[in-house]
Amino acid sequence: MASGKGLRIAIYSQDGWGLGHLRRNIRICQRLLKEVPDSSILLIADSPVAPFFQLPDGVDLIKLPSIRKIIAGKWKPIRLRIPTTDLQHLRAGLLQTAFINYRPHLVLVDHMPGGAQGELIPSLDVLNRTQPDCSVVLGLRDILDAQQIITRVWESEGAYDAIRWYYDRILIYGSREIFDTVTIYQLPTPPKGIHYCGYVANQDPVKPAGKIRQGLCACDQKLVFVSAGGGADGHLLMRTYLQAIRFLGCRADFVTLMSPGVNAPPEFRRELEAEAQGLPVQLVSYVDDSMSHIAAADLVVSMAGYNTLSEVLSLRKKALIVPRAGPSVEQTTRARLLAKRGLIDVIEPKDLFPENLAERLLLDLQRSDYPAYDEPIDTRGARHAAIRLSELIRY
Repeated sequence: MASGKGLRIAIYSQDGWGLGHLRRNIRICQRLLKEVPDSSILLIADSPVAPFFQLPDGVDLIKLPSIRKIIAGKWKPIRLRIPTTDLQHLRAGLLQTAFINYRPHLVLVDHMPGGAQGELIPSLDVLNRTQPDCSVVLGLRDILDAQQIITRVWESEGAYDAIRWYYDRILIYGSREIFDTVTIYQLPTPPKGIHYCGYVANQDPVKPAGKIRQGLCACDQKLVFVSAGGGADGHLLMRTYLQAIRFLGCRADFVTLMSPGVNAPPEFRRELEAEAQGLPVQLVSYVDDSMSHIAAADLVVSMAGYNTLSEVLSLRKKALIVPRAGPSVEQTTRARLLAKRGLIDVIEPKDLFPENLAERLLLDLQRSDYPAYDEPIDTRGARHAAIRLSELIRY
């Protein structure tokens, strides 16, 4: 481990829909600061609630105006009432100014080689000419979308060319045995190679389960933790879950902690509160320590977002997963692959009805045949990624 005093690292984190990319990149920031102490990390993000998480010392953030993906390759502003093309020019200009003035020694680009609709390409070009010693790394979660969609969009937006021209290394936050990201998305190999890092999960110690359960008055009952991640798209799951509990009636002899997520609209939270009246359900907008609540639960019910499932895998917890139906097949693909290995249980979106969910809840609370304990899953992705990144920094 070497001192990183004076070293500058930049991370581009595109996450207009929720919190997943932001959360993953902050975990990588934390590990990077352990590998390269005294360095500075500039996080460039566009999550609508950034900076939601507490930033470590040595990390600061530039907030880009938020955009949201409508379909693959198509975006629109979330808050600003301006044409999409004007916002694209604004974001590209902010990125270029940040890179020119910050002068990073290392850049980690999350998820999109050229940025959203190619907005990062001018900055990468300037960086290549003015900071030739700067290493540029692409970080990819395990599953992006259907193969044909990614290859079509990346070809049209110049993402494959960007990898060939600007990138030194690719890091994949997943397992080749579960999903062969390189082969499926036909990734070019940069000069410093491609490395699978394992899943990026929180490695902090969890609080004692008894303490969590006591706070929820669930010491003598089973506990179900229902999470929608950031909450931007968990409406159907939350509504259906409450309908399932009402359908069960006295058979719902367990306590539920429901977290709609920080991005859930206030009116939706009020709707859920009204629907939950008289049910054994406690409702909170979000939990600060999701790992401890997952660890304390007898069953987790959630969508198939990367971060939640990484935590479920890390803790080897029973989970009933309802993947998001769209706009991409990312969640459906991930859920099916993990279910095939006996690591989770899945209800497909087309089968999500209150009666169906109710019976599956009772079944999963009693089951002891999953998760499969003979499936080795590496969830130390943040540590492995930080090591691979620190190798590229020129001291």
